[in-house]
Amino acid sequence: MATFLYARVSTTEQTLDHQRTQAEAAGFTFDHVIADHGVSGVAVKMKDRPEGKRLFDMLRSGDTLVVRWIDRLGRNYEDVTDTIRDFMRRGVTVRTVINGMVFDGQATDPMSAAVRDALIGFMAAMGQSQAEATKEAQRAGIAAAKAKQGEDAGTAYKGRKPSYTAENVATVADMAGKGMGVAEIARTTGLSRQTVYRIKDDPAAAQAALAAWA
Repeated sequence: MATFLYARVSTTEQTLDHQRTQAEAAGFTFDHVIADHGVSGVAVKMKDRPEGKRLFDMLRSGDTLVVRWIDRLGRNYEDVTDTIRDFMRRGVTVRTVINGMVFDGQATDPMSAAVRDALIGFMAAMGQSQAEATKEAQRAGIAAAKAKQGEDAGTAYKGRKPSYTAENVATVADMAGKGMGVAEIARTTGLSRQTVYRIKDDPAAAQAALAAWA
């Protein structure tokens, strides 16, 4: 029986080292560490990722798969739920670093299985909805900035140049959606607390500021 860490590193603010350090701080040790870099969790299914495919090939009954959070498996509801159910059918236990969730195929009565499956579905749906909300905020911010620039014929005062990136905005929205506090988000992203508050309170305005300086 082996323990695997799977990490999906999709933005410049995310790193394999950070995800591994968090897991080790939570008490996990690993026989294998597998990571996909620069891969969308929305557009690319787990089995279609280079390292995701290898993970499917390596996992055996009795193994444990550790992920920072369910969204590291992906941000597509159907793909994530199918993936976890596939792993459970194989006898693999899936565990999360955040909140210490455990998903396995050990439920012996329908009610326990239903509660487990409902939780998996909720978490997978939340991951997809957060990704969609972030993209919508980006589109709205860019559209607002372009409209403003058009009105002022390029003479509008753009304000202070943002100290953050589009990836920062997505990461803050993602972490805030998981219920993480401003201090922890600031430590993870390297942003000031004031900047995190500003992005968290109005992501569309944050994207608009970026678009104005693009």
